[in-house]
Amino acid sequence: MTETLNPGESAALTGERADLLQTLDLHRGFLRFTTQGLTDEQAGLRTTVSALCLGGLIKHVAAMERLWVDFIVDGPSVMPDFTAMAETDLAERAEEFRLLPGETLAGVLADYAAVARRTDELIAALPDLDAARPLPEAPWFAPGTRWSARRVLLHVIAETAQHAGHADIIRESLDGAKTMG
Repeated sequence: MTETLNPGESAALTGERADLLQTLDLHRGFLRFTTQGLTDEQAGLRTTVSALCLGGLIKHVAAMERLWVDFIVDGPSVMPDFTAMAETDLAERAEEFRLLPGETLAGVLADYAAVARRTDELIAALPDLDAARPLPEAPWFAPGTRWSARRVLLHVIAETAQHAGHADIIRESLDGAKTMG
C-alpha cells in the first residue's frame, strides 16, 4: 500500500503502521505545541542549566528523524563514524541543539514538517517492517546489532517523546506555559 500521508492522516492505514504513525504524530504534536506563540528570540533562549532551547530541540529531532529514515532506506553508510568523531564533529553536533543566527523558528518547524512527511510516506510504503540493517559501530551499540525498520521507528518515537518532555520543561521555565495540565 503506497499512500501520501500528512501528519495526523493515518486513518487510511490500519494495524501496526497506523499505530506507528499515530503515536509518532502524537509526540511530534506535543513537541511542536511547546513552540506555539513564541518569537525566534524566545525559541533560542536557554531557560535551564542545559544547553537546550526549543528551536534547537526541533532542529535536533528533525535531524535525528531524517538520519534514521536515511538508515532505513540506505543502511549504515549514511550514519556518522561514531568511533572516530573529532572535536569539530562534536561542535557541529552541539550546534544542532541551538537556534543559530539566521535561523528562524518558522524555518526549523517547516523543515521538521518536511521530514515528518517523508517519514510518514515511508511508513506507509515500506514493503517490510522486519527488514533489518546492521547498526554502525558506536560505543553505545553492541557489535553486530541489527535493527529492523520497526525497531528504528520505535527509536524515533521514543526520542521524539523524550525531547517533547525536555521541550515542555524548557517552555514552562520560559513563561509558565505547559503542554498538558
